[in-house]
Amino acid sequence: MVEWFVGLEISPLAPGLYLVATPIGAARDITLRALDVLASADVLAAEDTRTLRHLMQIHGIPLGGRPLLAYHDRNGAAARPRLLEMIGAGRSVAYASDAGTPLVSDPGFRLVQSVRAEGLAVTAVPGPSAVLAALTVSGLSTDRFLFAGFPPAAKGARKTWLQDLKPVPATLVVFESPRRVHRLLLEMAEAFGEREAAVCRELTKRFEEVISGSLGELAVHTANRTLKGEMAVVVGRGQDSPLAADLEAALESALAGMSVRDASESVARAMGLPRRQVYQKALRLAGDRNT
Repeated sequence: MVEWFVGLEISPLAPGLYLVATPIGAARDITLRALDVLASADVLAAEDTRTLRHLMQIHGIPLGGRPLLAYHDRNGAAARPRLLEMIGAGRSVAYASDAGTPLVSDPGFRLVQSVRAEGLAVTAVPGPSAVLAALTVSGLSTDRFLFAGFPPAAKGARKTWLQDLKPVPATLVVFESPRRVHRLLLEMAEAFGEREAAVCRELTKRFEEVISGSLGELAVHTANRTLKGEMAVVVGRGQDSPLAADLEAALESALAGMSVRDASESVARAMGLPRRQVYQKALRLAGDRNT
């Protein structure tokens, strides 16, 4: 199906590199500004030219004889000089990742570095992001988060990677393949303990699914499932983070005049923390008082 957008603005763009965020699933998630840029740019570049061409066809944007160049990890060193030359000659280049926001787990980083080093303009055309989509639907704290990318493949490097992440006082967002997500959850449960987490699969797509629980519970849940699609794992902050002392103090104060349930709900809401995590902490504190 082709969707013709009334009011599409096709007008000359100033020379420079335009980083165009594209849908992570549902094609209608693209922004109107992104459509304008894709329709107006002198040159189009993409991590996967077939994906961008299909997206443009869906939204009724003709290529119109404009160059459509591939830019990815394997050809970046060879493709960058050509794109830099085009921008330096006064042309506008729109770069789109395979899905989501360019430069987030994407090879466009070197391209932006090179363009900026030449003193040329770089413009963000924001939109869909798998990181933010997973974070917002996870139900975990969003005030501070770290996108940790994909885990290393080698066992030793992955163990070091997990240990480096353990003390980080922020919600963690990690990408992983469906074939390895069960192993990752087991390793995270061993390294981090029973933190609250969520496995987010196929976000914005037909079979979207978000599974919540502790890391151990999620490891059990995924043990005998054949998972498919794009995966993001979101992990809550550890109790050894700097927020732990603040949480304990807030709960001690609330428990002086409230039930465990009311105190945990009040503190969780005030601190933006998962209710289950706060409730478990409140139960422990209440138990300590009674011993």
